[in-house]
Amino acid sequence: MLTNDATEKLSVKLPLTTEQENLVKKIISFTKKHINGDNHAIFTVYGDAGTGKSVVLAHLFNQIQLAARNEKKSNLYGTKNYFLVNHPEILKVYKEIAGQEAGLYKKDFTRPTSLINELDKKQAQVDIVVIDEAHLLLSHRDAYNNFTYNNQLIEIIKRSKVVILVFDPYQVMRTKTYWSTERLEKITRQYPHEDYHLTHQFRMNASSELIDWFNTFTDEAKIMPFPKNARSGYDFRVFDDAEEMRQEIVKRNQEVGLSRILSTTGYPSILDGKNHYIEEGKFKMPWDQYNYTSKPWAEIPETINEVGFFYTCQGFDLNYTGIILSPPFTQIPGTNKVQIDTSKFTDTEAFKRRPDLFDNKKLEQVKKQLFMNQVNVLFKRGVYGTYLYAHDPLLRATLYKYYRNILARDK
Repeated sequence: MLTNDATEKLSVKLPLTTEQENLVKKIISFTKKHINGDNHAIFTVYGDAGTGKSVVLAHLFNQIQLAARNEKKSNLYGTKNYFLVNHPEILKVYKEIAGQEAGLYKKDFTRPTSLINELDKKQAQVDIVVIDEAHLLLSHRDAYNNFTYNNQLIEIIKRSKVVILVFDPYQVMRTKTYWSTERLEKITRQYPHEDYHLTHQFRMNASSELIDWFNTFTDEAKIMPFPKNARSGYDFRVFDDAEEMRQEIVKRNQEVGLSRILSTTGYPSILDGKNHYIEEGKFKMPWDQYNYTSKPWAEIPETINEVGFFYTCQGFDLNYTGIILSPPFTQIPGTNKVQIDTSKFTDTEAFKRRPDLFDNKKLEQVKKQLFMNQVNVLFKRGVYGTYLYAHDPLLRATLYKYYRNILARDK
């Protein structure tokens, strides 16, 4: 089996690249410079999915906490610091890592709303806050999550001296967590700040040309021929039968583990007891269920029998992914363009109105953008292979034709 456990991928025992090491040093230097200053200070790390943002943060926070708890000569000694992530599956991983490291405590890791509300009760402040997946921070009040303010980032900055965050605008998925680089920088530019951009793709063994194909599909809604090297060192496939794709993913899971079926929103609820099913011909599988265990969804063996959603797999590596492009996607006849029918969205929670940000016309554009962001997250999961299947017959036929073309060239 291939080793691809999330806790091992984020382990602080694993070595960093030279760039990552230098970035950690740069952020610690920034933190020491501003920890006793009169202003709040913010360091932002930008990077696409798979560029090693979380690995950097895990090592960084470990060094900060070792200094805070053990290094009496450091100006970080005695500081009170927290690591935040607004994603329950990723939080589980960090808490498990904390249980293995002498300098980290599980209580150091929490969700943004929990910390904000706890500090309010105590009328307290903290020193350093590290935020993973900052694109998941709430940008609007949310009674369901017990958040009564208007913006989580603003409230975190108010309650801390130094904030270190990672951000990817292409991983913004819901209107209640709606962000853009411009909206983020409108906040961060009010304070002493530094930025850094990570660009090297660590997760996928795919060629840069295939990654560019994925980006063109989601950024421009264009269906281009696959690059000649789409399968060079990477198991890329297109299927015209969803059940056949599922069977191949099951084989990969038996061979190397961490292989799963994923899909975008847009399948009507087909209820069978408590499960909601996706059906495509002979293919029939339930959506992922709420995960009450301490393990991430993809690392539970039984989830090979479920279809993962973007929120299940965001932030995680999978060895192989079988991706279903759902009913909202259709190819415009006679063109190489994809159109998105927002009326077919079934994840209504992700696309709620935001009258504070945009009118209905703008909301329609934002819905399409967020949907494409969800697809891009799915595209960037597979370390060793990505399999595709499209619900729309025309789109499926076009993708399969382009795939057969590269198979013919490989012979």
